[in-house]
Amino acid sequence: MPGQPWAGGSSSRPATMPKTKPTLPDRKTRMKINYTSPERLRKIFAALDRLFPQAQCALHHENPFQLLVATILSAQCTDEQVNKVTPELFRKFPGPEDFVAVPQTELEREIRSTGFFRNKAKNIIGAATRIMEDFSGRVPQTMDALLTLPGVARKTANVVLGTAFGVANGVVVDTHVFRIAHRLQLSSQKTPEKVEQDLIKLVPQNRWISFGHQVIWFGRKICEARKPLCAECPLASECDSPDKTA
Repeated sequence: MPGQPWAGGSSSRPATMPKTKPTLPDRKTRMKINYTSPERLRKIFAALDRLFPQAQCALHHENPFQLLVATILSAQCTDEQVNKVTPELFRKFPGPEDFVAVPQTELEREIRSTGFFRNKAKNIIGAATRIMEDFSGRVPQTMDALLTLPGVARKTANVVLGTAFGVANGVVVDTHVFRIAHRLQLSSQKTPEKVEQDLIKLVPQNRWISFGHQVIWFGRKICEARKPLCAECPLASECDSPDKTA
């Protein structure tokens, strides 16, 4: 079970928030700002290090296969809800051989509360079957091999590679990372895959794993989707997003 990575104090929302948005730089000024300058990137990295020095994956797991299943379940679902489902799920079905044997309808019942349960159940059973048949019962440790598993795209593969195996093959781009990359003007791309390619160019490889975890926690605790807590944000001076609340 991961420890608390939050080093920035209370995670609760302030009692009052400004109702008016600040004046943002005009278009000419914005065009002159180098959003990806080394100096600005260093400020972003330093702030994330101060806030989340021990950021970890929030999905509870005991081995790479459990992490793979939990990550598949996390699509369009909160990690908190996945963590409510997986303890009993993994008690009943500890390994890939157990998921191969379970009827899909039974697995659907077990994971129903995570949403999109039919497709997720199909993918989990398919991934477990492929792991047993093609990888001797072990989760593969390369991007190319992971992408052959049903239900696995680059985000899931990066989570498994980085968290389970310590392999920095890319940057995890979930909804939080996608949103914050745009708010901080680190990418203007429209797909997670293209945003990841932008981040790979900007973030040193030795930060790829930790950066993904830190930005995810940053998105949960401060840079929320609907009402970002800009008054608490150490990156407020580096951000001119139209979504700013302070």
